[in-house]
Amino acid sequence: MALTSDEYLGSPSDSPPAEGDRWFFGHPRGLVTLFSVEMWERFSWYALQALLVLYLSDTAAHGGLGMEQGEAASLVSAYGTLVYLLSVVGGWFADRLIGGRRSVLIGGVAIACGHYAMAVPTAWSTWAGLVLIILGTGFLKPNAANVVGKLYHRDDVRRDAGFSLYYMGINIGALLGQIIGGWLGQGWGYHWGFSCAALGMTLGLVQYVLGRRHLPDRADLPDAPLPAGQGAQTARRAGAVVLALVAVGCALGLTGTLTLRVGIDLISGVSVAVPVIYFVVMFASPRTERREKSALAAYVPLFLAAAVFYVVFNQFSSVLTLFAAERTDSSLFGWHFPSSWFVAVNPGAGLLIAPLLASVWTRMGSRQPATSLKFGASLLCVGASFLLIPVAVTLTQGDRVAAPWLILVYLAQTVAELLLAPIGMAVTSRLAPRAFHGQTLAVWFCAPAMGAGLGAQLVGYYGEVSDLVYFGSTGAVAVLLGIVIAAATPWIRRRAGGLA
Repeated sequence: MALTSDEYLGSPSDSPPAEGDRWFFGHPRGLVTLFSVEMWERFSWYALQALLVLYLSDTAAHGGLGMEQGEAASLVSAYGTLVYLLSVVGGWFADRLIGGRRSVLIGGVAIACGHYAMAVPTAWSTWAGLVLIILGTGFLKPNAANVVGKLYHRDDVRRDAGFSLYYMGINIGALLGQIIGGWLGQGWGYHWGFSCAALGMTLGLVQYVLGRRHLPDRADLPDAPLPAGQGAQTARRAGAVVLALVAVGCALGLTGTLTLRVGIDLISGVSVAVPVIYFVVMFASPRTERREKSALAAYVPLFLAAAVFYVVFNQFSSVLTLFAAERTDSSLFGWHFPSSWFVAVNPGAGLLIAPLLASVWTRMGSRQPATSLKFGASLLCVGASFLLIPVAVTLTQGDRVAAPWLILVYLAQTVAELLLAPIGMAVTSRLAPRAFHGQTLAVWFCAPAMGAGLGAQLVGYYGEVSDLVYFGSTGAVAVLLGIVIAAATPWIRRRAGGLA
C-alpha cells in the first residue's frame, strides 16, 4: 500500500545517532528489526483483509458466517475505523506511559493472538480475534514508525532514505499477504488463510524480540511522560474504563439492545464526532494564535477531502472484494487466479509508482502543484476509478467484467493514494497550531477514521441498489469534490499563508 501517515511519521531524536552503525544498507541495525516486524504485521493484516468480507458473507456450508453482503461490508469498514481511532490511543499510551519499544511488543503479541483466534473455526473466536487485532494494531502501527525516527539524529541525511526502506517493508508485506493469504483462504479454506496471517505475525515477533537490543534505549522512554505518580493511576483508570465498557457492551448485547447494526452506527458516529471535537478545541483554544486559526481554516477543506477519499478508497477490502469475487472474471490469457489477488495490484503498483512520483516532486521543487491541487487530482482519480465500473458493467451486458477493467480500477486508486496519503501528513504538520503540534498524528488519523466510519454507512447499500447507481453516484461525488477543492486553491493558499 502507498505511504500513509501511520507508516511515515517518526519523531526525530535529538540524541546523537550511532554514526558508525551502517549495517543495513548503510543504516542503523535497528532498522532491519523494525523493517521486519512491520513487514510481517502488514503481511498478516492484508492476508486477513483479502478474505474478511468474503468470510463474513459466505454461507456456513462454505465455511463463512452467512452475513448479508451489505452488513458484512459495513462491519469491515467499522473494523477499519476502530483501528485508526485506537492508533490515536496507542500513540498516547506510548508517549505518556510505556514508550515505543514496549508498545510495539504489546501490539505484536495482541495481533498474533488475534490471528490465532481467527484461525479457530467458530463465530465467537472470530469476534475475539478482531478485537485483539484492533487493539494490537493500535499499539504497534504508530509506535513502530515513531521508533524508526528515533534511530536517527534530527539532521541525519540518512533519515528520509531510512523511511523509504521501512516503507518498502510495508508494501512487500502487503503484497505477499494478499497473494499467499488469498490463495490459501480461497483455495483451501478461510481459516488456512487466517492461520497464515498468524504465522506471519509470529515470525515478526520472533525477529523483533531477537533484534530489540539494536533499538535505541530512548525508545523505552515516553516522549512526554506524565508527572511522577500519575502514570500508574492513569493506567488503572484507563483499565477500569475499558473493563466497564466491555461489561456494558456484553450486557447490552445479551439483552439484544446492542445489535451489530447499532454498534456499527455508534462507531460511525464516533468517527465523525472525534474530529469535530478536535477542531472545535483547536479553534477555541487561547493558545491558538490568530494566524494559526487562519491556517487551520485552510486545513479543514483538505481534511474533509481526505475523509471523502478514504470513503471510496477503503472499499478495496469490502465492496471491491465482493465485486471481484462475484462480478469479475478472475483470469488473464487463460490463467485463472483467486479473486482476492486483484487487491495485490495496489501494493505492487505502489512499489513501482511511488519512487517515480517522489522523483517528479523532487525535480519540480518549488514549482510542484499546491497541496490542494494534489488533493483535487487524488479525488478525481479515485472517483474516476469507480466510474470505470459502470462502463465495464454496461459493456459486458450482464456477463462477468473482464479482469483488466478491475486492474485499471486499482491502478487509478494507487495513483490517487500516492497523491494524497504521504502529502496529507506533511500538510497536517505544517498547518497544525504549535500548541497542538505533538498531536498532528492524531489529527490526521481522524481523516481515514472518519472516511471509514462514513463508508460503513455507504457500503451497506451495496447489493440493494444496482452497480450502475452505487459506483456511478459514489464516483461522481468524489469527482465533483475534487473539482471544488482544486478550484478553492487560491483561497486555501491565502488562508494558509502559502504553506499548502
